[in-house]
Amino acid sequence: MKAIDLFAGAGGTTSGAKKAGVDVIWAANHNPKAVEYHALNHPETIHSCQDLHQADFSEIPAHDLMFASPCCQGHSKAAGRKRRSVKADKSRSTAWAVISCAEVHMQDIIVVENVSDFQEWNLFPVWEMGLKMLGYSISKNLINARQLGIPQNRQRMFYVATKSTNPIELTFEQQAEIPAASIIDFNQAPYKWDLVSNRVEATQRRVRNGRRDLGDVFLDAAYGSERSGRSIHKPLGTVTTVNKHSLVIGDRIRPLTVSELARAQSFDDDYLWPESSTAAKTMIGNAVPPLMAKAVIEAIQRAA
Repeated sequence: MKAIDLFAGAGGTTSGAKKAGVDVIWAANHNPKAVEYHALNHPETIHSCQDLHQADFSEIPAHDLMFASPCCQGHSKAAGRKRRSVKADKSRSTAWAVISCAEVHMQDIIVVENVSDFQEWNLFPVWEMGLKMLGYSISKNLINARQLGIPQNRQRMFYVATKSTNPIELTFEQQAEIPAASIIDFNQAPYKWDLVSNRVEATQRRVRNGRRDLGDVFLDAAYGSERSGRSIHKPLGTVTTVNKHSLVIGDRIRPLTVSELARAQSFDDDYLWPESSTAAKTMIGNAVPPLMAKAVIEAIQRAA
């Protein structure tokens, strides 16, 4: 089976597809750095760096399957007021590229990944109707990475559009949860640590609560509603594009590294990332976990 990957980022979906035996022949993203590293890790794929609003989809080679992960930031509740802005509107509009590409290629299967809030977009019913008008049946599958043996609590919606009369429902065998401890390097020497006492009061308060609840070794989450620490014996919280997760040992704290976050996203240890940790963490946080993509594809193969 041949596939394309729209909004491919650094290659999470492509990596998972390859593990499931799918040949990803073409991948596109608007970010030159992401395309550069997708190409380094997947040199056999044809790459395009472009704004997919303006793409000529007739130039893409023939394929059977389309993957797409339109920008999620404009849909996510985590964006707060930013969801009501021109930038957010432009972000949400990337989803129309799926319709445009489908109209040209009429793929057998289309898989669209996004946050569950995607369905709350005012134009979602119109977007969904566009696929249906092209002859697709659509199933909606809410999946959490932690149920698939990925050491992270990451819930995403996968829309699977097929030409079948009825939508295909995906089924998964639930895997044992993998703890965050499995991806953390507890060797303290190589890393730059800070004293908890140097951090802002909100961090110090979470750490005090975490030490009370969990002992001397635990995780701190800098963003969100966390008021205490998170156990290293549970999956990591959602990996984002910012330095959200830190390891606390005693009175010292450090952010999780690029390698640790990539492992939490189920990337192979030899996957290539930019030297800039900021650029690398942005790519990792935006990625679809490869093993999540693999599980979705295998579920489609079973159901088809």
